[in-house]
Amino acid sequence: MSKRDYYEILGVTRAATEVEIKKAYRALAVQHHPDKNPGDPHAEEKFKECAEAYAVLSDEQKRAAYDRFGHQGVGAGAGGFGQGFSNIEDIFDIFGFGDVFGQRTSRRSTVQRGSDLRYDLEISLEDAAGGKEEKLRIPRLEACDECSGKGTEKGTHPETCITCGGSGQVRFQQGFFSVQRTCSNCGGKGQIIKTPCKKCRGAGRIEKEKTLEIKIPAGVETGSRLRVNGEGEAGVNGGPAGDLYVVLHVAEHESFERQGENLYSAVPVSFAQAALGAEIEVKTLDGTENLKIPAGTQTGTVFRIKAQGMPRLGGRGRGDLFVAVTLVTPKTLTKEQRKLLEQLAEVEDKEFADESFMDKVRNIFG
Repeated sequence: MSKRDYYEILGVTRAATEVEIKKAYRALAVQHHPDKNPGDPHAEEKFKECAEAYAVLSDEQKRAAYDRFGHQGVGAGAGGFGQGFSNIEDIFDIFGFGDVFGQRTSRRSTVQRGSDLRYDLEISLEDAAGGKEEKLRIPRLEACDECSGKGTEKGTHPETCITCGGSGQVRFQQGFFSVQRTCSNCGGKGQIIKTPCKKCRGAGRIEKEKTLEIKIPAGVETGSRLRVNGEGEAGVNGGPAGDLYVVLHVAEHESFERQGENLYSAVPVSFAQAALGAEIEVKTLDGTENLKIPAGTQTGTVFRIKAQGMPRLGGRGRGDLFVAVTLVTPKTLTKEQRKLLEQLAEVEDKEFADESFMDKVRNIFG
């Protein structure tokens, strides 16, 4: 029985480019794949036929020989499925799965980087403003000092797994496809420890607690992360250690509320101070500051004290402190206080409810 023309099989012209040939083959291979057509011998034959055509037309030299001499030009070398491909990986490259074969999965490395660790640390607002050094006690996995992380007793060595030959993978042939799986004998490590270290029981790592001293820079806020290189868990089989991430949480303050680089607080003043004006002492993170309250100050008035907020990270100055004045009405009065207030009430202008004041009242009650 004479063979069909390879170009006809793939449905392309003789002038088709390499990309067009590959695209045509991919579409036909997917259409006639045995997995999509179980029990259909016709589909299997079509699949083989397409693979044979592509094996020739995708090779520059074979295609030139075929164009010149036909099927005789390529001989029997292209007579079966998969021939003309260096191996099964070439077929999978057509489907976009090339990276699951070959050197890209040649051997599972038994050397692994250690895990990163997270440590949540709560600090005060004062510590966030001034920076500080903090000692941390970190529980983590470290390389076993008895076996130096090898997992074997002294004088012994791991043996190459005879099941996978040290690759950590075993290959199974299923029909036309070769499938790789993790070796069940060694768990993918490629080695077997027959005489494990008594201290770490062959794990190569043991749990220890280490004390670290870290420096918290001024200006940090809740959510800031400090990275300490190489202070995470030890790697496996000599792999590098992971990193430690310290996540900061700034505790709420009894006097200040923080918004970015600025601080906000409230200070109580008496009626006399607000009416006559005064110089009051205001608490800051660094101590106290004197604040002048002008005569006639209303409750809720906000004053700004420059450069008394939080430091900016990197030492680029500080934010500001905003102080809201709150008028405090005494709940109890002495006889002298009551007498003076009654005298004040007698001389106060009864018509204080001017238009602007009434506008405010209307706004309050809608």
